[in-house]
This record gives sequence, structure tokens and C-alpha cells, in this order.
Amino acid sequence: MMACRNSDISIFRTLCGICALIFAATIWFPDMAHAQFLPTADEETQEAAPVVTDAFERQTPRSSVTALLNALAAGDYEKAAHYFTGVPDPAAVTMTVDDMLAEEESGENEATEDAEANTDDAALEQPQADRTGQAVKLARKLKLALDAGGRLVPFSALSNVPSGDFADGLAPTLERVGVIRVDGTEEPILMQHIELADTGAMQWRIAPETEAQLDRWEPPAALVEADQDDSFKVGGAGAVDWLKLVGLAVALFIAARVVAFAALLVLRKFIDEHDKNVGYRIAHAALPPLIFFGAVVAYFIFAGRMEVAIVARQLLLRGAGFAAWASLAWFLFRLVDAVSRIVTERMRLSDRRQAASMIALLRRAAKLVLIIIVGIALFDTFGIDVTTGIAALGIGGLALALGAQKTIENFVGSLSVIMDKPVQVGDSAQIGTVFGTVEDVGIRSTSVRTLDRTLVSIPNGDLAAERIENYASRDQFLFRHTIGVTYDTSASRIQDVLEEFRDIIASHDHIIQDDARARFIGFGDSTINIEVFLYFRTRAFAESLEMQEDLLLKLMAKLEHMNVEIAFPTRTVIMQGKDTPEPLRDEP
Repeated sequence: MMACRNSDISIFRTLCGICALIFAATIWFPDMAHAQFLPTADEETQEAAPVVTDAFERQTPRSSVTALLNALAAGDYEKAAHYFTGVPDPAAVTMTVDDMLAEEESGENEATEDAEANTDDAALEQPQADRTGQAVKLARKLKLALDAGGRLVPFSALSNVPSGDFADGLAPTLERVGVIRVDGTEEPILMQHIELADTGAMQWRIAPETEAQLDRWEPPAALVEADQDDSFKVGGAGAVDWLKLVGLAVALFIAARVVAFAALLVLRKFIDEHDKNVGYRIAHAALPPLIFFGAVVAYFIFAGRMEVAIVARQLLLRGAGFAAWASLAWFLFRLVDAVSRIVTERMRLSDRRQAASMIALLRRAAKLVLIIIVGIALFDTFGIDVTTGIAALGIGGLALALGAQKTIENFVGSLSVIMDKPVQVGDSAQIGTVFGTVEDVGIRSTSVRTLDRTLVSIPNGDLAAERIENYASRDQFLFRHTIGVTYDTSASRIQDVLEEFRDIIASHDHIIQDDARARFIGFGDSTINIEVFLYFRTRAFAESLEMQEDLLLKLMAKLEHMNVEIAFPTRTVIMQGKDTPEPLRDEP
């Protein structure tokens, strides 16, 4: 249970890191997007290409809907009128780079045209003003219709391609961006891709079909009065509308927590030893995020149909999109952890420790891929174009490889360790100057627990190049001891000792008899040396110590039974004199 909590904390830390990246990108990316590169000398000699600017951001359905919604939120209906067809567009101009430089240098005012042209322009102003006034009324009606239960397509689902979505079943120049209720029926909000006759610029504007629906719709008087009431408004929407949407979110969140807790409680009552049950462990990992995801979906459904200000509704629905991706990431992270734990436990029970190491590496790699995918999705949810950044990875790949040589070396080293299997998790090994038990083989480093209980991290690149002595791979344990007896022991007695030692070795069940021996190997300074050389049939170090202790005690008991003394360093001093005719033995 504690491991699950720690995993959840790490997941939320990861998501918080992604959020920080998103906010940082929100600040920096717009400046990067608008940065211009100075032309080179060769480019200046080429023909200047036309540059079309649009202050109303109507290049794609997504940008056009977002800018229109911002204008409606600010109550700027005159600006919102420019998203309807037929309204003159002073912001769209076609200029070359040379024209822009010439305009900066000269600063001349072109208002000195002849009087006949001014007269013609004045004649055109009246119908244009009438069309603009009509579009202002339609923009106000559009906001009221959206506040009255209309819906816009979620931000992430809107096409961000200048040509729009050709797979929506509509004409190539039309795009469905929402729904409004007119006379009790739902009518689509359509945008049309039009080309300006004077500049040739392509823009997305409200289609005439939607204008006709808005023109014949009369909003209720109460709705008009509520919209004109500027008191208690926050961000272009009434405080009551914000409270309704936030209250719905809080209620659904609490309901999700209660349902998740109740579901797990019921499972615990019906499943014996639920901590060891695979189905319960998977359910424990998957249910909370899945139920939370269901709550987010429910919020999309209910909030999308509430009669509240479209500004507040659309903003919180975008936040709900972020919550949906976060819950999906949470679900996948927990599922990866749960499955990896279950499989790792089974691998260790079957003594397949290298497979357990591979699973740990795959788990980390899967989480890294999930973070990248969810990060891209979250950037897209907040309207940040990541295609430029992804393309830049190809250019920066070489620089990344040069700057991350050590990281790549460690990653390749981890693959080498897993494939070659010099050590596995749980092995006792001497790695260079470090001796200990391998606890984890990660993507970057391997963790070794020393005898002092300290944890040493060895980079996998260094580990692959180190001399490794793996004690866990031993199939036998060596017993090689030299036993010294005193020089008082006769040759025949030494022969008897050797025979008794050989009988003890032959009768021992855990000794491999092929190389086992007991031999008189020479004379020492103070001892007659007998070597006992053999191998114990075991792979466990602790068990080998137990066998060694048993054999040493039996050998010692046999020497005591035969009255043969084990020698220790001695020195004999002979003094010549009248009073000391016999030699004295000094036994320190």
C-alpha cells in the first residue's frame, strides 16, 4: 500500500512538472513563433514574396473560433463582426518585404490622392457601414445563443489546419464548429473558408447559413437583460455561472472518490487475501483513475449543456480536457506499475532475476514514452503548436547526441548488462572496488548495497567496462584449510589422522568426492601441516558456512579423540650451564 502511495506521489510530481513546462511554453512560445529571421544577401536579390497578415487570427478554424470567443468575452462586438462574411477587413494587407522597408523609410501619407477617388470611397462607405452594423447584431445574437445552451466543439477537436477538416462530411469550404438552439431545434454553427477579392487572403468566417439562423432567432428578453447586467462579472461571465460550473466539477470529483472507495471496499469483502489476488491488484490500480476519467466525461456532458456564459463554460471545458489527459496518464502509470510488480514477483519466485531486471527497465522506458505523449497532448490542449518543436528535434539531434554522450553510453551499458547478464538483481558481486548485493539495474545506473548497508550507484557505462566477480554464480563452495599438529606427533599417528579425516570426508553427504582430499603437505616452523581440500555441493553462501562449521567441528573432535594436539607457534630455548643441564621450553 505504501508503494502505491509513493507511486501516486511520483506520478503527480511528474504531472506537475509537465504543467510547469506548459506554463513556461505559454510564456515563451508566442515570442518564438513571431520571431523573424533577417534575409541573407542572396535572399535580398530574389523577388520578395507577399506577406499576408491577419490581426484577427482567422487562418484556421481553431484560431478563428478562439479569437471570436475572446472578442465575445470582452464584449467587443465590433471586433467580433469581422468574423462574419461581407464585413470589410482593414487588417488584411498584402505587402512585400521591400514595400514594408520603403514604408518605414518614407513615412509618407498616401492621403493626397485626387478628389475623385475620395468621392468614390465615400460612396462605398454607406453599404459597408450597414453590413458592419448588421454583423455586430449577429455577433451579439451568437453570444446569447451560446449562453442559452449552445455548444462549441472542444478546443482540441477543432482543426488547426488552414484548409480545415476534409473528413467531416461537409463541403471542403465548410467547417462545423458548434451547435445553437433555434426555435427548439439544434442548428450547426458553420464557418466558411473564403478568399478576399482584394488581397487573395484565405480566412475562416461564420457561414451565411449560420447568419440566416441567427437573423431569424429572437433571444428571450430575460437573457438580453442578464447579458447587459455588468455587475458581478468575472472574465466576461457572471459570477453565478462560474459558481455553477465549479460546483459541478467539485460534486463530480467527490462522487468519483466515493464511488472508487466503495468499489474497492466491495472487492475487498468478496476477495480473500486481496493483496495477493492479481485481479484485485489490477482493479486497485485502474479503478480510481478510470472513475475520475468517467467524472471528467460526465462534466463534459453536463457542463456542455448548461445554460451559462459560453466564456466560462468553454474555459473550464478546456481545463476538463487537461484533466482528462491527466487522468489517462494516471491510469496508465498505475497500470504499468501494477503489472510490472506482479510479473516481477513471479519472475523472482521462479529465480528468473534477469527477467525481473528487464521488466524494471521496460517499466521506466514505458513511463518515459507516456510522459512524452501526454506532454505533447497537453501542449496541444493549451493551444501550443508542438510540430515546430518536434521538427527541431531532427536538427538538434546531432547536438543532443554530442551533449548527451554519457547518458547514451549509460543507456547502452544498461542494455549490455541485461543482455550479457554479468550480474542480476539479488547477486552478490565484486564490481571493481565495490562489493555488495545488486539491488536494481536502472536505465542510467546500477545500485549496489554494500556490507556497510550503504547504497552505491555505478553508472552502467562504467559497469560494462569494469571487472565483475559474481559470487552468486558459484555452483560449489571451496573448503581449503591447513591444520597444523605438534611435532610430538609420530609418523604413524599422522597416518592414522589422515585415514580418519578421509573417512569423515567420504561419509559427508554435501561434499563432492571427485576432488576431495586430506594430505600431509609439509613441515612448518612450529607445525606438521595437513591440508583438507574439497568442495561443498551448494549454491547458497549461508548454507556453505553451515557445512564448513559442521566439518571443522568433526575434524576437531576427531583430533581430540586421538589425543593429537593442534599446534601453535612455539620456541625451544637451550641453555648450556652447570645449573641447567636440561633444555627449557618457552611457550609464549
